[in-house]
Amino acid sequence: MFSVSLNEAIELRQAGLLRNALKAVSVTSELCPRLTCPLGGTLRALHDHARHYGTIPNAAPLDSENYQSQKGRRSARFSGLLNRVLFSQRLQFLQKVQVLEEMVDDLERDFRQTVSDLIEGVGADPQSMWREVDIQHYDLNTCLRETMVLFKSFLVVLPFGQLGAFQLTIEEQSRFLGIALPTAHRRLATFAGQ
Repeated sequence: MFSVSLNEAIELRQAGLLRNALKAVSVTSELCPRLTCPLGGTLRALHDHARHYGTIPNAAPLDSENYQSQKGRRSARFSGLLNRVLFSQRLQFLQKVQVLEEMVDDLERDFRQTVSDLIEGVGADPQSMWREVDIQHYDLNTCLRETMVLFKSFLVVLPFGQLGAFQLTIEEQSRFLGIALPTAHRRLATFAGQ
């Protein structure tokens, strides 16, 4: 919904319907944390579990070409540089997860601030701000894809005996964020009623 709402806002703006575009983009500011909070919680859970249990998958360095913002490219280049210096697979994985978590936090804050400035009409160059919102959204999606790859790699090497502990770590991180994880029964009940 986050991406759909932003695309709608951009299309409305391009069609010259600025008032409707601003309404649509204001929705994205509220939807953004619904992506970034679980994403950050997953990254923290990966980091905590890997540190505590030593379960570490292979992790390729971040590629700066996958990011559009200067901040994203700089973080990815820094991550790649550290990847060359940190020889242990464990440190490389932990460092990549930490950089992604910081990027997600920064992108959420920057995205919401840019949207707020757009709505309030605070910027000198609204066209540039719309472009910035689109770039920040792109980089958030890139972080999501990177996290999905890390998560799948982690699950491949996670011993079956640690699965319960890892699930608890994810639940703890989600509770910290104030997010209630749905149970299978709730999902089934929702679908059964439709």
